Amino acid sequence: MATINQDRRFMIRLLAVISLIAFPFFIRVSIAQDPEFSQFYANPLYLNPALAGVTVCPKMNANYRNQWPGIGKAFITYNFSYDQYVNFLHGGVGLLIAADRAGSGNLNTTIINLMYAYKFNLSERFQASAALEVGYYQRRLNWDNLQFGDMIDPLLGFVLPTGEKQPDNLSVGVPDFSTGVFLSYDEMFYGGISVDHLTQPKVGFYADNATQLYMKYTIHAGASIDLDKNGSSGEDREFSISPNILYQQQFKFHQLNLGLYLTVDPFIGGVWFRHNFENADAIIPMVGLHYKSLRIAYSYDLTISKLKTVSGGAHEVSASWQFPCLEKRRHIRAIKCPRF
Repeated sequence: MATINQDRRFMIRLLAVISLIAFPFFIRVSIAQDPEFSQFYANPLYLNPALAGVTVCPKMNANYRNQWPGIGKAFITYNFSYDQYVNFLHGGVGLLIAADRAGSGNLNTTIINLMYAYKFNLSERFQASAALEVGYYQRRLNWDNLQFGDMIDPLLGFVLPTGEKQPDNLSVGVPDFSTGVFLSYDEMFYGGISVDHLTQPKVGFYADNATQLYMKYTIHAGASIDLDKNGSSGEDREFSISPNILYQQQFKFHQLNLGLYLTVDPFIGGVWFRHNFENADAIIPMVGLHYKSLRIAYSYDLTISKLKTVSGGAHEVSASWQFPCLEKRRHIRAIKCPRF
């Protein structure tokens, strides 16, 4: 038994050494990949800046995602946003702040974005929104916290100095621009397109600055189907089903999400299938609660790919608060779309 335990410890240490040796090369050649949220409608400004002010009245959203907890704080992402419709601007304004912590905080990304979405009626039944987003994108590397293979003493562990060369820059910040459009028809069908990182800025830590923040394309669409047209559930209670589709592409990464929401007010449930083209990735169940102006939800990414035995899936929590309107609404109506 002692021999088996020693062999296990040796294999674990060997895998750790291989990963740590490869880390600096990963930093140099990696393709910047945006964090993602399974409850993408619960993070509307991150999904599409054209959704700023879509509910007309002020709204605040907060999101937390812990991805792959099975391998220990691999990716933890926080998000906060605020948006509302402003009459004299004839559109919605929004603020988005996001923080992503990878590798126990050794690689950190911070995003601060401001957006404006002009809203107009194409017809009595057709509404539209077009947006421009301006922001600041920063990546920081905690070099002193990294451990490399040449730092390992066979008896004492990570105590030796490393011979690895520190990157030329440990923090990189760049301006960032995005755009998006959103359409709604008859308060039932909706969809949008957004393009992030229009200028594809360089965000590498080394002097050659080879790491590029590639454009991200998002297409989303769905419908909200009222299952209680006779109003037997009451005027203030919703009973509906909402099928949705989401497609995203960033460089060579392609992803398709298919799923639906079921709302039996005050409860909301949903299930999604996420496919990354190269492999089926996850099934995502979600449960939520709507109480007055507050909406909260929890979802879990049930991994079905080859990572299912080690990743631990992903936990995600969202909360939103709808404030009352402070000024009289114009002829622009709130656009009905999912909140999770």
